Amino acid sequence: MNIINSKSGGSNYRWYVLTLAALTFTFTVATQQICMTVLFKEIAEDLGLNLVQVGMIWGIPSFAALFIVVVGGLLADRYGAKRVIAVACILGGLAGALRGTAGDFTSLAIITFFFGLTIWVVPSSVFKTTATWFKGRQLVVANGVVSAGMGLGFTVGSMISATMISPLLGGWENVLFLYGGISIVVGLLWVFTVREAEQPGSAGLGSGVPLRQSISRVFPNKAIWLLGLTLLGYSACMQGMMGYLPTYLRDMGWTIASADGTMATFNALSTLGAIPLALLANKIGLSKRVLFPVLVITVAGVALLPMVSFAMVWVLMAILGVSRDGFMAVSLTMSTETEGVGVVYAGTAMGLTQTILNVGPIISPPLGNSLAEANAGYPFFLWAGFGLLALVLFFFVKETGWRRK
Repeated sequence: MNIINSKSGGSNYRWYVLTLAALTFTFTVATQQICMTVLFKEIAEDLGLNLVQVGMIWGIPSFAALFIVVVGGLLADRYGAKRVIAVACILGGLAGALRGTAGDFTSLAIITFFFGLTIWVVPSSVFKTTATWFKGRQLVVANGVVSAGMGLGFTVGSMISATMISPLLGGWENVLFLYGGISIVVGLLWVFTVREAEQPGSAGLGSGVPLRQSISRVFPNKAIWLLGLTLLGYSACMQGMMGYLPTYLRDMGWTIASADGTMATFNALSTLGAIPLALLANKIGLSKRVLFPVLVITVAGVALLPMVSFAMVWVLMAILGVSRDGFMAVSLTMSTETEGVGVVYAGTAMGLTQTILNVGPIISPPLGNSLAEANAGYPFFLWAGFGLLALVLFFFVKETGWRRK
């Protein structure tokens, strides 16, 4: 029996589900991933990893996503998001903790792959949840809230994992054990406190849209593919930069606290900016008009990072960070708002979009890190190029905002 009184799907209950969805992004997806960027120095020293291997480990979860995100979306549409999220959180916590038992590159890579298989089921199911519980102009705001939860996890994970928790617990392994345990607790909350919301055309739990119908309706949709390719370029740009910057700054002579602090600032402002950007897109009613300037600023900011002074790095990271989670929230809302999708096929649409976008983070970290052997600043130019690709592709994406007509 559910602990929370969910009778008639009241407003309070909706907000409880939304809060839990945001915390799922915080602890299961974001914190367990971003902690690696600030722990990589320690992990590399213990396991004897080089910079390219570090980039490969950072990109492996995105590689795993190619095999599972669409499946997760299809399962969410067929069997309900609650069940999928609960199982993914528990398995993601177990796999995330097991990374702490790795003794070399191979074992860490294998475990990280299985970790990626579990956590990348979560996003499409979370966005399916928001599309089910929130309608119309409330949806982009709800997606802003869950994206802020993702930003909170990125902020906390990058701020305290290496400087506070690792020394306190005795090493990076125990940091991963801790975060994995928290993810399992979140999964149990989904099991015992959340009921599955009914969706249009459903006759009850487990009687959602047939898998073949979801595939035939969503996969041929050109708008979804264009949006996914745009997000591929954007995520390649941001993921490469995020994984490399702390190590780059430390090699440039920055202290650990200062190097990690730039990422904490980036993620903190990303958290704070997610909801305002979503509200702005909602007020204007034209998502592309809000997102185009973000892409332009991203391309310029990433390209400038290796060419500016100490103080300007902080400024650029603040500028890049303030729109990151908001950009993803509004973009992924466009996926569910695309003609022919709606709440019924939201999980499948999210799954396909995120499968496409995850190609970027697979190739960009190792490719960019390999350029560092020639010049430490070259990776940033490559990642800015991915951002430019996103800018060009986004021009062809159809507007989905409520004022589009």
